[in-house]
Amino acid sequence: MKQTLYILLGALLLTSCTTKTFDNKEELWEYVNNPENEYIHTKTVNGVDFSLVYKPTDVLVDQELSGQTTAKKIDSLRNKYGEHLYFNLSMAKNNKELLSNIAGNKQQFGAMVNQLAFGMEQKVHFYTSKKDTIAMSDYIYPRMYGMSGATTILLVYPKEAIVTNQEFMTLSIEDLGFYTGEVKFKVPTKIFKNELEIAFK
Repeated sequence: MKQTLYILLGALLLTSCTTKTFDNKEELWEYVNNPENEYIHTKTVNGVDFSLVYKPTDVLVDQELSGQTTAKKIDSLRNKYGEHLYFNLSMAKNNKELLSNIAGNKQQFGAMVNQLAFGMEQKVHFYTSKKDTIAMSDYIYPRMYGMSGATTILLVYPKEAIVTNQEFMTLSIEDLGFYTGEVKFKVPTKIFKNELEIAFK
């Protein structure tokens, strides 16, 4: 009985998924960067600009293809990256990286470097409307040494853990020392189910 229920649920999820295809990555990014489509979410709190962008699977596929656009290679990369959800979290103050705003305070600077490099899984939380927390699989924080206009972190979560019968998930960022309080974004689960694809040629 339970196995039949899982099969029916899987079939329902598959039939509820739709795919939107774009001729190239520029068209896909134009769609993603339109706030009306709910892939990008922004807030400004106490002078800190936050931006959260969900990166569709094919964005990561495109980054790794390197011109090898064979059907086998594309399918392999889609399977590889399709197991996770990827978000770009960007934070800036005065159009600068967070670290650039505290460069004069060595103690605070060192603490924030440590926090960004090793402790963001304790500061960023992804959870359902029932407050069930999804554990972060990984995150990548590239040091830009003041060469970028924002601190950007790639957040990775397991796709299989997403509760697909819920309309929204919440991603929250605890205060990182800029008196913002907890900053929350409501992310619609439909963007995980409705895949955006690139028509690789």
